[in-house]
Parts: sequence; C-alpha cells; structure tokens
Amino acid sequence: MQQNSEEWYDIIEDYDLIESSFAEQYGIRLRRENDMSWGEFCTLLSGINEKTALGKIVSIRAEKDPKIIKEFTSEQKQIRNKWRKRNIENINSKDYDQAMKNFENMFRTMST
Repeated sequence: MQQNSEEWYDIIEDYDLIESSFAEQYGIRLRRENDMSWGEFCTLLSGINEKTALGKIVSIRAEKDPKIIKEFTSEQKQIRNKWRKRNIENINSKDYDQAMKNFENMFRTMST
C-alpha cells in the first residue's frame, strides 16, 4: 500500500475502506474480529490488493503518470486532488514546526 515511502491511506479517515477491503479480500469482518493482534492487522493491511475498495483509492492517490491522470474521470481527479491538498496542508504544518524548532535552537546558540 505504500510507494516510495509515501503514505497513500490514513488508517482513521479510510477505515471504512479498510473494513470493506478486509471483507472483500480476506473474508474478515473486522467489527466481529475480537482476537486479531495489531501486528496481524498491519500485515494483512499491507497485503491489500488493487482490486479492493482501498486498493482502488490508493491507486488513484498514488498515480504519477500524467497520461493516466489526464484520463481520470472527474471523480478520480477529485479523489486525487483531495488527497494531495490534505498532504500539502500536513507538510506545511510539519515544515512550520521544524522551522520553529530551528529558530529555537538558533536563539539558544546565540544566547550561550
């Protein structure tokens, strides 16, 4: 489900897709599963294929080929753009936090 160490799904926001994909691919109903370990869940999640609901969404979000993107339906473009916008917002806050830490370190260095 990951490509080039980028994340293409959010375990909370995409949980309905995860549930659907587990049922479709493995026949596992997560809401009825009481004894699955976190490790097993993560292993199964990483094996979700492109034919499942989550797999299809991940394929859209992860697509990098401009020719394929150009052929996307308006719904596919909306899915991809929403994900990209979400990640840009997250990156910006991470960059801001890192910049603030750098400033703090710089001022600490100047005062010593």
